[in-house]
Amino acid sequence: MQQRFNSINEILDFAIEQEKKANKFYTELSERVKDHIMREVFEGFAREELQHKAKLEAIKRGEITVKPESVTSPGIAEQLAEPEPDSDMSYQEALILAMKKEKAAYRLYLEMAVATEDETLADTFFSMAQEEANHKLRFEVEYDDLKSRELTKHSSSTFCQ
Repeated sequence: MQQRFNSINEILDFAIEQEKKANKFYTELSERVKDHIMREVFEGFAREELQHKAKLEAIKRGEITVKPESVTSPGIAEQLAEPEPDSDMSYQEALILAMKKEKAAYRLYLEMAVATEDETLADTFFSMAQEEANHKLRFEVEYDDLKSRELTKHSSSTFCQ
């Protein structure tokens, strides 16, 4: 991470800005897709990013503290190429894109946790990283379920012929 910070507030402001950017990305994507289901999916992603922003703002105000938890990922996102976001994106491509975005956010929060000398803030960033890992895991599970449904559907249609 190339960014240098002079205070905890600067770090939190940076993280809040990243969540705003993620919200904007998903919002704009939801406005570009033609399929109403995909629109709803991206709108949901955008709302989640606003929840992250609100959590960081509450941390900044001293209203909450968090402790990191552990999350294990099957590593599906690491095996897939990131698709270009476009208006004809499939649900599968949207899940891949979401996995990649959540992985990038996870890495950012880990870097921020390591970069700070404040133990409380480090715990906060480790917790935020784990939250992003949870989201990535949720998208990986949905992707895996989607692929399983496709395989089952294909197998059933082949078997019935």
